[in-house]
Amino acid sequence: MSSHDETETFVEGERLGVPALLEALTDVIERARSMPMSSSVLVNRNEALDLIDELRDALPSQLSRADEVLSDADQVLEDAHVEAENLIATARARAAELVNAEQVVLQAEVHARELIAHAEATVATLRHEADDYCDRRLAEFEIDLGKVLAQVHAGRDKLAERLGEPREEESFE
Repeated sequence: MSSHDETETFVEGERLGVPALLEALTDVIERARSMPMSSSVLVNRNEALDLIDELRDALPSQLSRADEVLSDADQVLEDAHVEAENLIATARARAAELVNAEQVVLQAEVHARELIAHAEATVATLRHEADDYCDRRLAEFEIDLGKVLAQVHAGRDKLAERLGEPREEESFE
């Protein structure tokens, strides 16, 4: 077993999400043993890399959950359209039977339009909430990733300084 087992990334059989994994990675760095007379620390490479691998695995699952929320919103809209079409068909059949009662048909069409408008408003709300959720999760990950990247750069700068070598800046864009 690796020392990564110390940082438990499972809770009752479930994988932790991105924020919890980032917290575990931060904990690994904070627990790292300090180098004498230096701000550098010794980080267990395997433990840190295991957590980073789990982060990579967790991100697609979080994004797929957001996709599921969006597809559910599309299903609500589809169901509403089917229900509205069924109501309109029922109203037309009833109107054929009640030729003298035009008001019934008009009320059914108005009701069907109201149902469609309500369903479309519900879908728009669900889609907005799903997009907002995705944006918040990505923003949190971006912030946490920026912190980790800043720590990595600081560590590499310190190592380059000790080695007496200028460090080339890397671009991830």
